[in-house]
Amino acid sequence: MSNKLRKMTLEKKHNLTGWAFLAPATFLIAVFSFWPMIKALVLSFQTGKGRNMQMAGFTNYIRMFQDDVFIQSIKNTFFYFIIQVPIMLVVALVLACILNKKDLRFKGFFRTMIFVPCTTSLVAYSIIFRSLFANNGLVNYVLVNIGILDKPYNFLTQPFAAKMVILLGLLWRWTGYNMVFFLSGLQNIEYSVYEAAKIDGASAIQTFFKITVPLLKPTILLTAIMSTNGTLQLFDESVNLTDGGPANASISMSHYIYNLCFKYVPNFGYAAAMSFFILLLVAVLAFIQMRVGDKRD
Repeated sequence: MSNKLRKMTLEKKHNLTGWAFLAPATFLIAVFSFWPMIKALVLSFQTGKGRNMQMAGFTNYIRMFQDDVFIQSIKNTFFYFIIQVPIMLVVALVLACILNKKDLRFKGFFRTMIFVPCTTSLVAYSIIFRSLFANNGLVNYVLVNIGILDKPYNFLTQPFAAKMVILLGLLWRWTGYNMVFFLSGLQNIEYSVYEAAKIDGASAIQTFFKITVPLLKPTILLTAIMSTNGTLQLFDESVNLTDGGPANASISMSHYIYNLCFKYVPNFGYAAAMSFFILLLVAVLAFIQMRVGDKRD
């Protein structure tokens, strides 16, 4: 009985030690993350300015769907999401497969070069892309000199072109980031599996779809959820590349929330409601992806 009591005491000591290490981090997360989230949720049901905030029920949430700019920002964000995420993940997976080949020379150099854009400052690369696609930028210079264009084309003042510039920027920056996840997953697949498929006469395409994709399904699911989360919260490219223009044609939801808080007359209650709408979208899409992608019993 005394041994059992001693053992339980030792287990309690271990548990208390663990909680002692976790307590500071838990406290900081609760104070700086969860408490602001609760306050923002309460704020989303309020209207007014400054300290004169009053409860208004679901007024802010109803107003969202009567706001033409917000509706436009939803359309723009889903345009980026639907086009950019599938292309980026496919390109990242193909690059990872190429760079995972055992006989490829200078693998380290190519992997680094493709990953480097992801380490670039969001503001810096946005400004560079903006200068590249300006009227007197490199892209127009090349297109005019090789005869594709008669005169410079103002990419950033045309609604569809401005969106495409943002898409190109997103693909350039985030493809290498996702490639690293796929590369890590590929290196956990035994090379003997591919050798066995080769001996059985499987082609490269059959090997890709029958071996690589099924074995990488957890990684594909992870990158899809992360990319969805990031794209629905798109901010830097919209602000720094096109400033949401022309006429809000490329503005994202997060960019519009920023404008409501810091650019226009502050309306924090309305902005908080939009933020929780984005949270709901991210949660719903992540749940759908989990249900569709995770087929484990």
